[in-house]
Amino acid sequence: MNKYHAEHTWVRIEGDTAFVGITQHAQDTLGDIVFVDFADVGQTFAQGTVAGVVESVKAAADVHMPASVEILEHNEALRADPSLANSDPEGAGWFYKVKLSNAAELDGLMDASAYQAIAG
Repeated sequence: MNKYHAEHTWVRIEGDTAFVGITQHAQDTLGDIVFVDFADVGQTFAQGTVAGVVESVKAAADVHMPASVEILEHNEALRADPSLANSDPEGAGWFYKVKLSNAAELDGLMDASAYQAIAG
């Protein structure tokens, strides 16, 4: 189950790691995504900080971390085919595999219904 950050990113816990990406609403707003700029593997980020950029035919947008993390892996399939962020933003279009630094931060994130209320 995904948890959502107000900056239109999500996190999904899977065992000892988690996956992070942009939301359906974010990709709807951006339009056709053509490029993703990833932060480096091994970098750490505090919750809410910018950890990458996504560019579309309309605009560029920062990718904010929904929780404090260390980046373990990039989605190389997304680098090769940025349109995955459009076709499956909360699945195959994930950006990062991460290790959470503070799992308690997840309690402050939204569930899907709360996120839909702010995203429209």
